Amino acid sequence: MPKFSVVISVYNKEKYIADTLKSVLAQTFTDFEVVILNDGSTDNSEAEILKFNDPRIRYFSKENQGAGAGRNFVIKEAKYDYIALLDADDYWYPFYLQEQAKLITDFPNESIFATGIEIMKKGKIFPSEYSLSNLQQNEVRIVNFFTASFLNSILTSSSTVLHKNVFSKVGYYEPSIKSGQDTDLWIRAGLEYSIVFLNKSCAVYNYAIASLSNSKLKVSQKASFEKYESFEKDNPTLKKFLDLNRYSLCVLAKIEGNKEAFQKNFKKINLENLSKKQQFLLRQNKTILKYLSKTKDNLEKLGLRLGTFK
Repeated sequence: MPKFSVVISVYNKEKYIADTLKSVLAQTFTDFEVVILNDGSTDNSEAEILKFNDPRIRYFSKENQGAGAGRNFVIKEAKYDYIALLDADDYWYPFYLQEQAKLITDFPNESIFATGIEIMKKGKIFPSEYSLSNLQQNEVRIVNFFTASFLNSILTSSSTVLHKNVFSKVGYYEPSIKSGQDTDLWIRAGLEYSIVFLNKSCAVYNYAIASLSNSKLKVSQKASFEKYESFEKDNPTLKKFLDLNRYSLCVLAKIEGNKEAFQKNFKKINLENLSKKQQFLLRQNKTILKYLSKTKDNLEKLGLRLGTFK
């Protein structure tokens, strides 16, 4: 059976990290270590972590280096071959690692494994949706990352296990990206590997309510996709995936009033890859988009998506 290194990088998550760690230690599959980094937190995250006395926990503390560098540190410290990613404010159901172990055993030639995830918004839990046709509950499929991720990413940083060799082949998180390091890594992984996916919700993503108009991060701080343009020419599923991300960047650029960033991304989009509703939003002005972003949850209920990924 596989052994897991559960890797967690923590920055100012004192309200969540105890529940996150409890969910790991409550796993029915117990052959794992926890590699956890306090990445320069300025709150009481360290005190919350140190309340746990379990020999499987390996604790590190460093000055803040940012999310990408923190994640890279814990991955490189891992002792075991299978890296189980987990964000410091999300949690697993007790059967998560058991299900991942079964996937690894059943598909020994594969390297990336994912389960379904639920999204918690304002205390309510919703299942994530994926762009896979006729997908049945508890079904296992080997899928193409891009084809499966047109609605929501089939890979997340709390529902994915990767063999160490994946990082050796595609690289680690890009520390210079302030928002969207996940997406950048998933693209590199998706170009090289298929994904073994179990359509069963085994984890919960804690969605922080924050409208696009209130975001502190600018377009310039988010992941850009220039380095993948040579690949998308012969890969229509990658092209559509990137266009959906460019669409999100265009909406943010309009809200910022950044005309240069809007045009830079808009001219690369094949509008056929967007829905009519998404095309409609791109035609709206800054004032309207700011107003719409404040009612983002209501819009999504109507099928109008302002953003593609978390």
